[in-house]
Amino acid sequence: MKKLIFFGDSICTGQYVSIHKGWVTQLSKSLSNKNIMVLNSSVNGRTSRQALEDMPYHIQEQHPNFLVIQFGMNDCNYWNSDRGVPRVSPKSFEANLEEMINRALAFEVEKIFLNTNHPTGLNQVKLFYTNITYEDSNEQYNTIIRKVAENNNVILNDIEPEFINHRKDLKDLLLPDLLHPNELGHKLYFKIINPVIKMEILN
Repeated sequence: MKKLIFFGDSICTGQYVSIHKGWVTQLSKSLSNKNIMVLNSSVNGRTSRQALEDMPYHIQEQHPNFLVIQFGMNDCNYWNSDRGVPRVSPKSFEANLEEMINRALAFEVEKIFLNTNHPTGLNQVKLFYTNITYEDSNEQYNTIIRKVAENNNVILNDIEPEFINHRKDLKDLLLPDLLHPNELGHKLYFKIINPVIKMEILN
């Protein structure tokens, strides 16, 4: 039996929605008869820096055949206590993703998927000590994710434009915090990613 691991943050854990309605759980169910073991090694609030420190246990010791990586929504945030410095700088974020990929390849992961993040509704209020909004920062980090995917020849799941192009209003896909996907948002994640995962790992 081959093993597929999701390595991300609250977007992969499905924070604030019932467990069975999260997109990762939905995807696991869709693979239940395909001889694929699905594990979710994601943690709410985790940055790429924290994830990289956890990678020896969560990924390297598990020896997955396939790996889905999704970070950025915590990395790109600015806390008041950091006085205008993002939780993880753009350069560090790029380096962290590249190291995750290199470590995964060293442990013979067959295929690596890198997800961009969905757009948020946090585009009105400027972040602490900055002239940008959270969504401005989120877009910047999505650009970095695309660059890393292209430079490292991994499979990109570009979530951002799919959400933008969806017929529903963005707020219809998000919880009241305008950050986390609601049940409809998770259904859209599943709709975007499920066919890609199946095409790549079942052929």
